[in-house]
Amino acid sequence: MEKVTLGRTGITVNRNGFGALPIQRVTGEDAITILRKAYDQGIRFFDSARWYSDSEEKLGNALSDVRKDIYIATKTGSTTVEGFWKDLETSLNNLKTDYIDIYQFHNPSFCPKPGDGTGLYEAMLEAKAQGKIHFIGLTNHRLPVAIEACESGLYDTIQFPFSYLADQKDIDLVNKCKENNIGFICMKALSGGLINRSDAAYAYLAQFDNVLPIWGIQKESELDEFISYQTKAPELTQGIQDLIAHDRKELAGDFCRGCGYCMPCPKGIQINQCARMSLMLRRAPAASWLNDHWQAEMKKIEECLNCGKCKQHCPYHLNTPKLLKKNYEDYKTFLK
Repeated sequence: MEKVTLGRTGITVNRNGFGALPIQRVTGEDAITILRKAYDQGIRFFDSARWYSDSEEKLGNALSDVRKDIYIATKTGSTTVEGFWKDLETSLNNLKTDYIDIYQFHNPSFCPKPGDGTGLYEAMLEAKAQGKIHFIGLTNHRLPVAIEACESGLYDTIQFPFSYLADQKDIDLVNKCKENNIGFICMKALSGGLINRSDAAYAYLAQFDNVLPIWGIQKESELDEFISYQTKAPELTQGIQDLIAHDRKELAGDFCRGCGYCMPCPKGIQINQCARMSLMLRRAPAASWLNDHWQAEMKKIEECLNCGKCKQHCPYHLNTPKLLKKNYEDYKTFLK
């Protein structure tokens, strides 16, 4: 079983981390089944967030009795000190624990630092002094913020999107984290569903011995895939390298990663799915995206106000309204 150490934290776990965002979409009973199976099969790192509705509660219900044997990372998206403490206490209560291993700022638009006027980093230090958190982390979709955090020396871990679609700047960040002894937690390892070969994703990431992927899991069958890699890890064969080269060519340029930071839309458009519909139609069974539900969702694009709010919030600086319209026109060709 391959293991990864998260930099100076000393946290060492197997290469499969559990991303607990998707379990908010399953029943409490199913969540317990999936989470307990993950634990029983050797997964020890679990990542959640206050923004993930009842994800933390499900983690607490499933794993509180084995708390000393696992590592929990969660996040606060608060921009105020008062909100920080409220989020932290809520997370501790939900998770049924008195400490969080890694407490992370959740995709802030800037890199919190001591003396920046927000008091947020000082709150992290106080929470650590009280023993309520052990390590300080930051998650982000903005490369400049992640680089600043890495170079600041203030953060024990950085969580950032990383997959075989990464460019050299992303790879440089991974290497910089290793040089600075900062743990690198990899989100979006399947690029929000655009990568449909988990074996290729796993084999690519395994090249980086400091990278811990957190796989977003909501089905037992998905969990079984990653568990199987613990005994027989996929290798970066020529066939997989050819697949990666093909996907990089097909997905080059501006494409929606499905992060959802553009949401909510004032007209109710599911931007994080509709803005990448063309790719989903070609990389997943098309029929599931052509049903009445998704036809109705795509039709909402006709009501786009062009207000630009989604564009302003996109961490990848995409022209989201233009991308929506482009995807809608393509979508309609599949209905003819």
